Amino acid sequence: MLSSVRARLLTWILATLAFGALWMGVGAYRNVLHETEALFDYQLRQMALSLRDQGEIAPAQASALADADFDFVVQIWSVDGRAIYASRRHDELPARAVLGLADISVRGKTWRSFSVATPNRVIQVAQPLQIRQRLAAEAAFRSVMPLLAVAPLMAIAVWWLVTLAFRPLQRVATGVRARDAESLAPLPLADLPDEVTPLVQALNALLQRLDASFGAQRAFVSDAAHELRSPLTALRLQIGQLRRSPDAAAREAALEALSAGVERAVRLVEQLLTLARSEPGARQDKFEAIELGELVRQAVADTVPYAASRGTELELDAQEGVMLQGDPVGLTALARNLADNAVRYAPSASHVQIRVAMDGGEPTLRVDDAGPGIPPAERERVFDRFYRREADGEGEAAQGTGLGLAIVKRVAERHGASVTLGDSPLGGLRVEVRFAPRG
Repeated sequence: MLSSVRARLLTWILATLAFGALWMGVGAYRNVLHETEALFDYQLRQMALSLRDQGEIAPAQASALADADFDFVVQIWSVDGRAIYASRRHDELPARAVLGLADISVRGKTWRSFSVATPNRVIQVAQPLQIRQRLAAEAAFRSVMPLLAVAPLMAIAVWWLVTLAFRPLQRVATGVRARDAESLAPLPLADLPDEVTPLVQALNALLQRLDASFGAQRAFVSDAAHELRSPLTALRLQIGQLRRSPDAAAREAALEALSAGVERAVRLVEQLLTLARSEPGARQDKFEAIELGELVRQAVADTVPYAASRGTELELDAQEGVMLQGDPVGLTALARNLADNAVRYAPSASHVQIRVAMDGGEPTLRVDDAGPGIPPAERERVFDRFYRREADGEGEAAQGTGLGLAIVKRVAERHGASVTLGDSPLGGLRVEVRFAPRG
């Protein structure tokens, strides 16, 4: 099977051309053969009719008709059957004529004849059928000779035109093969046919997405390496301090500091992994039907111990039957980060409200806290990776990873949801995530 479009196109065009040439050749051959046969019959008839009213045949005319190179044989009989004239004797011809056009077979040889009767005579003009067929075939063959000569030239022209038509596509393929992993610049669109332009535009869009994805990955790796350097350095210092502790009390304090540092490092790594799974280009799980209230309830349960350690009251109001299509792992990370941020960035012994409901036909997740909130000027920047606000009041802003809202933003974008920040009735920040209604 041919795998090349160019080879397939050439094969089909040349096959069609060959079939068309064969069909035209056969048709022309048959038509010319038929017309030549009709012309020979017309000649027989005209010769017989020209002798119908003629009296005596002049000697000069008789000698011309008696020429051995003359294919026709003329015979004339009287009405009583007596032979009056014969251009030359032929034993293959019968002594009686068949009026009109007729094929006469005598001794294995066939003649084509035309006979006409007058009141005084019967005139017959005959010609060997073999000679007629040979002359007709030669005329028909000469008629198709130009077509046989032009067909190879047409095949060469088709091959050249198809090669010329595929040259832009070959140029694009050469340009793509010349690229390496770092060459993601768009392919040129100049001098491309309309059929190839959409393909190159799609390739350029893919290259643009790959460039953006690789750029995001490079930036993520760079930021992650920078952010991991500080907690790892702190852990190294705390281990050294633990080794140098002079007594049990100092060792206990150093051990607690080391444990807290490990917890922060673990949380940072977990957040980095969650963010990596939410980045564009990462492998995405298939969406499935999710009851949002139940998912949020399970996600918030992971934050309850931390809220209890800070004396924070968590209130969950989850309306039943709020359904959407989504990735349960990503949505769990979204809900857990919103609840964790609300507890972490608010003062101790505060209040956090979490509500799941249908609002205007849209599944909505709303989180309110009593913390310091975020000034309007910073509400766009807090979605950036590793952006941290200065500590305010009793919150733990300075100890955060700066990834919580970045994760929320990425997961929301994957689900076609919007994330808005506003002022909470509790005095702190309100985060509202609105999902598109189910189709």
